[in-house]
Amino acid sequence: MPLFDAQAALLVLADGTVFRGWSFGATGTTIGEVVFNTGMTGYQEVLTDPSYCGQIVTFTYPELGNTGVNPEDEESSGPQVRGAIARNIASRPSNWRSTQSLPDYLKQHNIPGIYGLDTRALTRKIRQFGAMNGGISTEILDPAELLAQVKAAPSMAGLNLVREVTTRKMYEWSDPTASVWEFSPTAQSAQEERLTVVAIDFGVKRNILRRLASYGCRVIVVPANTSSEEILKYNPDGIFLSNGPGDPSAVTEGIETTKALLSSQKPVFGICMGHQILGLSLGAETFKLKFGHRGLNQPAGLRQKIEITSQNHSFAIDPDSLSDDEVEITHLNLNDRTLAGLRHKSLPVFSVQYHPEASPGPHDADYLFEQFVQAMRKAGAKS
Repeated sequence: MPLFDAQAALLVLADGTVFRGWSFGATGTTIGEVVFNTGMTGYQEVLTDPSYCGQIVTFTYPELGNTGVNPEDEESSGPQVRGAIARNIASRPSNWRSTQSLPDYLKQHNIPGIYGLDTRALTRKIRQFGAMNGGISTEILDPAELLAQVKAAPSMAGLNLVREVTTRKMYEWSDPTASVWEFSPTAQSAQEERLTVVAIDFGVKRNILRRLASYGCRVIVVPANTSSEEILKYNPDGIFLSNGPGDPSAVTEGIETTKALLSSQKPVFGICMGHQILGLSLGAETFKLKFGHRGLNQPAGLRQKIEITSQNHSFAIDPDSLSDDEVEITHLNLNDRTLAGLRHKSLPVFSVQYHPEASPGPHDADYLFEQFVQAMRKAGAKS
């Protein structure tokens, strides 16, 4: 029986597997790719990360909602997931920062969730057979009927979801609560001029923008379809390629823009989707992982140096498709040896497949923001 007043809910996977549970959040029906996240904390950051657009997230940690939600922990304007799956749900959160319960928050934003099912069995299913589409419903409780809707939904491969999450117009990032998030001294001295970074928004997380600003950058955020000519009109010191959802190879406008920007000789830094876009612009190919990497403790490194990283991605760059003459591999995911970082051998260009902004997660990789700043200052000194 449910721990609070909730409707019966149904989860059906594309292979016909059925899970029954109880509804939390909004009622109705939602379809998306079912994935899992192994983090023990940070469920609000996960739910509001634009990289999860189009996906239904299974939380492997068995208790969800204990600390409620609050406006400061959002990575975007609200939840970006299609749905949420949990073992147990706390309807009465206990935390001094909480302003709302998780069920009420999802209901407010019309995001369905299901709890009370065996999330361990579901996770093992995804690990064995791969991420697949699924549907959650409180109104369609006939598995065959819901399965028909799930099978009619498009697969993640080939899907351009960046168009759904990118900003509609340019804006300059500002955050009055930035000091609350500062966990290390900024890299900017009083004598140094602010650097201008144009961030191409493929689905950017707020904390990435906070970290760039904390390192003394003026950050101008532009839509994903902004041309290289428009970007260069801002006279940026550097270009940032953000994270985002969906298949990177389908984001053709971003790939073409990045190709053109490389000829400007300006420093470029990419994270996650931005890493993949950079690789594609350098002539590489990407492929879909079986079930992706989503968690806070993914080891990445090379040559005896290891970082514990926060990751969230379904696709990866094929290292065999990179040009050895132009590109150097800097990081591998040490769980499966997939490519996790690269840099250009002659241009001030680099990227990583993980999230060095670390909210939530460790701070091992925060040095990459300083590395980007140093590249911009070095390029400015030469010009």
